[in-house]
Formats: sequence, C-alpha cells, structure tokens
Amino acid sequence: MAQRKNIIIGKGTKIAENVTLGEGNEEKLEIGENCLIRSLTIIYGDVTIGNNVKTGHNVLIREKTKIGNNCLIGTGTIIDGTVTIGNNVIVQSGVYIPRDCIIEDNVFLGPMCVLTNDKYPPQPKLQGVTIKKNASIGANATLLPGVIIGENAMVGAASVVTKNVPPGVVVIGSPAKEYCKRKDLGKDMSKGQL
Repeated sequence: MAQRKNIIIGKGTKIAENVTLGEGNEEKLEIGENCLIRSLTIIYGDVTIGNNVKTGHNVLIREKTKIGNNCLIGTGTIIDGTVTIGNNVIVQSGVYIPRDCIIEDNVFLGPMCVLTNDKYPPQPKLQGVTIKKNASIGANATLLPGVIIGENAMVGAASVVTKNVPPGVVVIGSPAKEYCKRKDLGKDMSKGQL
C-alpha cells in the first residue's frame, strides 16, 4: 500500500494486506495509535479513527465518519458516512449504520442489527438514529429512522423499534414495547425471562 501525505497512521497501528485507505476523495484520513485494520477493509478519506480501534475483515467506513477510542467494528459492518461513534463502542459483525446516526460512548450493537434513516424511501430528508450512552442493541434488531434509544436502555434481539426508548428501559418485540427496567434484569420477574 502506497502511503499518501493525506493519510496519517498512528504509532503501533497495524494495517493488514488488501486494505484500501483514502477511498473516494483526497481528504485527510487519520487513524490513531495501536489500531488493527484487518484485510479487505475500505476506509474513505475525511474519516477520523481514534486509538485502540480494531476492525474485523471486510469493513466499509465512508466519509465524514468519526470513531472514538477503544472501539471494535465487526466483520462485514457498513458505516455509510456522516456517522459519529463515541468511545468504547462494540459493533458486532454485519451491522449496518447509515448516514446521520450518532452512537454515544459504551454502546453495544449486536450482530446483524440495522439502523435506518429513510422513513419513506427514497426521500431527500434523512433522519438518523441516536443511541445514547451505555445502551445495548440485540442481534438482528431494526431501529427505524429518527428514533432515540435512551441512556442505559436495551433493545431485545430481533425487535423492531418504531419509537423512542426511554432511558433504562428494556424493549422487545415487533413493534418493540416496554418489557421491564434494565436494572431489574437478572432478578426474579413475574413476566418471565427475556
């Protein structure tokens, strides 16, 4: 891989073979220290990646994306640009994150979950999903455009979230409905187990 002056790679970062850096434009691409970018990953220009970030294989990160420190971006994940991801975020394999989404610190996105930004496609006005600090999204969940997942909230696997989820609440189902408070998980609950 030829090094270009608009690509800044921090100390201790390892870039595997068959990685494409600076795709799409000549804007600055910055990758922090001690990162691991695995093979077949494509990262566009105008992207900033913090320290200690690891990608799986075959990840796509498009322009105007900012990723914080200590994040994991799983194999086959697509981050479709103009996305902000905080620190200590775990994005499992096969996740789709479209434009205009905000993911705050310490969020967990389970395998194959899908965030959306276009309520009646195709339309010119997009509205991304916001996921607040410490929230957890289960495998195969779908979050519809504009929803806000509150701090410490949890979305059960395969749920379809059509409206905002309050802080600290667990939702399940399609459409997702309140199941319990997150603080009650693991306690003996009359509603049964998740």
